[in-house]
Amino acid sequence: MKELTLRQVEVVRAVMIAGTIQGAANLLNVSAPGISRLVKHTEDALGVRLFERKAGVFVPAVEASAIFEMLNQLHRQMANLHDAVSSLQKGEDFTLAFASAPSIAQFIAARVIRSLRTRFPDIRIDLNILKIEETLDYLLLERGEVVIMSSPIDNPAVENVPLVEGRIVAILPEGHELAAQDSVSVHDLMRFPFIGVDPGDPYGALLAQPFVEAGLEPHHAMRGRFAQTMVSLVRHGLGVAIIDEFSVAEVYMPGLIRRPLREKAGLIAYSVQKRGRQLSSFAEFTVSRFRLEMGRARARERWDEATN
Repeated sequence: MKELTLRQVEVVRAVMIAGTIQGAANLLNVSAPGISRLVKHTEDALGVRLFERKAGVFVPAVEASAIFEMLNQLHRQMANLHDAVSSLQKGEDFTLAFASAPSIAQFIAARVIRSLRTRFPDIRIDLNILKIEETLDYLLLERGEVVIMSSPIDNPAVENVPLVEGRIVAILPEGHELAAQDSVSVHDLMRFPFIGVDPGDPYGALLAQPFVEAGLEPHHAMRGRFAQTMVSLVRHGLGVAIIDEFSVAEVYMPGLIRRPLREKAGLIAYSVQKRGRQLSSFAEFTVSRFRLEMGRARARERWDEATN
């Protein structure tokens, strides 16, 4: 005897519930003759009678009661399986933990989380904001699956996957005299109180690079540890700064003017994860959305420059 197929199980149970061939056909949205043939084929294959025909009504045969009980159990298990798949598709009962550098988290992470919640409405999200020196412990102790950083982590225990390249841009207070220019040189910025990050910090070293290549040494009137601090200080008219474009990737930023640098300067954003760890499908989706949203921010900035 051949094994019962799921289709045979589905049809036999539909006949049991409906009591007629036509009723079963209506439940399954198929033709009645097809149901009749499949029931007969199943009985022939099993060598047992599943139904008694009484006045056109199909009644489970007494000798087949054990089979029908198992069919009901199988149906309940299949229903539970479908529920589990549905829960997984919505992210139910799953906590996605990931982290980001402060500069990328400020605007880009919120857009990524919005996409996550749209795609997986029931998922729980644990977003951490990390300094670069905190990243290694976060990943190796598996507090989260992945970290999005503005520079790679130099350690063989982790993998750095490039996501997208971004530019370094100048930021000025609204009404500043340099705002009248389409682009700004680091030589221009040297004439004004300069806000920066310690060059000993990996992010600070990236921001200092265009000055170093121009043979200049910026004198920081003020220093901030994070991009948000620099943006706030510039907005309040306390100086000028350069920063990665993802830190100012908002359409409207009152009090702040962005200008491209004449000198070529940029950084690469990375997805960093523990080497050998398989990311969940939720984390993979998150990384893909970071790549997409940063690419969109970069394209929007180029468009704004071309049309202004």
